[in-house]
Amino acid sequence: MSNLPYLLADKRVWVPGHRGMVGSAIVRRLDQENCEVMLAGREIVDLEDQKAVNDWMHDNRPDVIMLAAAKVGGIHANNTFPVDFLYSNLMIEANIINAAHQFDVERLLFLGSSCIYPKFAPQPIREDYLLSGPLEPTNEWYAIAKIVGIKLIQAYRKQYGRSWISAMPTNLYGPGDTYDLENGHVLPALLRKFHEAKERGDKEVVVWGSGSAFREFMHCEDLADALVFLIQKYDDYDHVNIGSGSEVTIRDLAGIVAEVVGYDGKITWDTTKPDGTPRKALDTSLINNMGWKRSRELKDGISSTYQDWRSTL
Repeated sequence: MSNLPYLLADKRVWVPGHRGMVGSAIVRRLDQENCEVMLAGREIVDLEDQKAVNDWMHDNRPDVIMLAAAKVGGIHANNTFPVDFLYSNLMIEANIINAAHQFDVERLLFLGSSCIYPKFAPQPIREDYLLSGPLEPTNEWYAIAKIVGIKLIQAYRKQYGRSWISAMPTNLYGPGDTYDLENGHVLPALLRKFHEAKERGDKEVVVWGSGSAFREFMHCEDLADALVFLIQKYDDYDHVNIGSGSEVTIRDLAGIVAEVVGYDGKITWDTTKPDGTPRKALDTSLINNMGWKRSRELKDGISSTYQDWRSTL
């Protein structure tokens, strides 16, 4: 096991998935740590190819891996492409974690998702509620892959004494998100939907579901800060929840997004579409008691995210 605090200064840190929303936020946060950030896109190493991952690890030898690579998407994408979400994520995590052991990586942080928890878990959700009930059917394929990743990290700790950990973030948003109306997550999809409605002068916007589901959202920059915090200060078997500590209904979220965008038309709810898990608030006592708390309020974060996205149009 490593000695804590674990200092990242002068370490070689690989961030698989560095082009995604979370990975790019981690890279920006690591700029403050005086470490060497190692980047390797798909054109350099195919993370679903075990030999390619092993060869890259053999040649580059990182000290730390912050594993942000994953195939991700919203309810529709998870429900429509179950094989893609299960197989791709299993291959990515298994190849990287196995190679990390072969090449003696000091610290590895596996990044999961709050969808790993049972659909009707008691609220707020504690880390030990994992595997205590059935999953949400619309994203169980992705959730199962992420649960396997957590257990693989724990297995390497148990069998080989590896100083590796897992973190479970709540719903995320921020620069670099995917603004896909069909396959994206709810917040960026709403930003695009209301923005385009405003641009067209639409008098009505139709949103999926009843709007009654509660969700917790956290800016990806806050998550990146929390992950660096954990790499430096946490070394134990259990995974760690990371959340904002506040919830909002999807109906209220739509209202905030409409206000940020400047859309003043009617919002209609399509109740033939699924809501997903009714509530998914994380108990973040573990990381909060270690001394970490998020810094961004939801409306401020959505506003800055919208401005960032508009600058790319």
